[in-house]
Amino acid sequence: MLLLATGDVIAYSYAPGRPGFLSGAELLRALPPGAPGAPGTPGAIAVDVVAEDVMAEPSWDMSPSTMLELARRARSAILERGFDGVVITHGTDTLEETAYLVDLLAGRAAERGAIVLTGAVRSLDEPSSDGPRNLASSVVAAADGALRGAGAVVCVNDEVHAARWVAKVDATSVAAFSSAPFPVLGRVTGGRFERLSAPPPRPPVFAGDPASDVALIKTYPGIDPVLLTAVVDAGAQGVVLEGTGVGNVPVELFTTIAELTEWGIPVVVASRCRTSAAPLDEMRHGAGLATRVGAIGARGLAPSKARCALMVALGTGGIDAVRDWFRKL
Repeated sequence: MLLLATGDVIAYSYAPGRPGFLSGAELLRALPPGAPGAPGTPGAIAVDVVAEDVMAEPSWDMSPSTMLELARRARSAILERGFDGVVITHGTDTLEETAYLVDLLAGRAAERGAIVLTGAVRSLDEPSSDGPRNLASSVVAAADGALRGAGAVVCVNDEVHAARWVAKVDATSVAAFSSAPFPVLGRVTGGRFERLSAPPPRPPVFAGDPASDVALIKTYPGIDPVLLTAVVDAGAQGVVLEGTGVGNVPVELFTTIAELTEWGIPVVVASRCRTSAAPLDEMRHGAGLATRVGAIGARGLAPSKARCALMVALGTGGIDAVRDWFRKL
């Protein structure tokens, strides 16, 4: 198994005279004796883990290029290097975005091995640090064949969440992540992974180079349409709008959405609410009006994940290809 370590809270120590981040190998040595992945662990739960460190920004400032690099390294580890699973340690602020981007790009790697992302809310020296426990549970989950085919997942607080469904819902609790209203995929208990539900359908097959410059704009009553053209003028290859309800955006934006669509700039409409994965133009009660001027529905994705999806979709071709990719999502 491969451990890709990016630093952040799960690896931070305030030890006197030596504060700083532990390497991936040091993280494994910090696991409790006998934990899966810990050096020298005997018996049936022993897992051989190779640690590699990845230079990365803090999670709250992680660039799309770093997220894409993690996705490529995880996929390559399974398809080209022969690892049967990958664990990625990551800060929690943008853990769900990186996990979903890794999921979208996993391709055949998702069928051959598990890809598990984890992090921690408390640093290593804080009371009741959740890092070692989360890492040990992630190794257990990644070593279990039951996760093959599930795609990238997030393992925290002994729960395993699908990348498409998981969201950070609490900034300070060790129970920081939830998949609600969807179920967790499983739990790690007694040193074993227990499968509890089926994963979401796999995303469309992807072959190409994702875009890294996609803008995300939160809409509000009275929003000036110039905000959309400004991000495009600055280089954005696509735009995600965070709307309200089932995916409503102010009518003042409709003309600009139509213009951007004519220019070949896809505009995806997501919602700040939990919504159905049904196509936006099939919603009732007048919802989805923006699709009549060219907008693309986000298929129930949270705005931040819709941005990841649009990054990938832009690698499939022009605006018609993007629209078709989202239709299959």
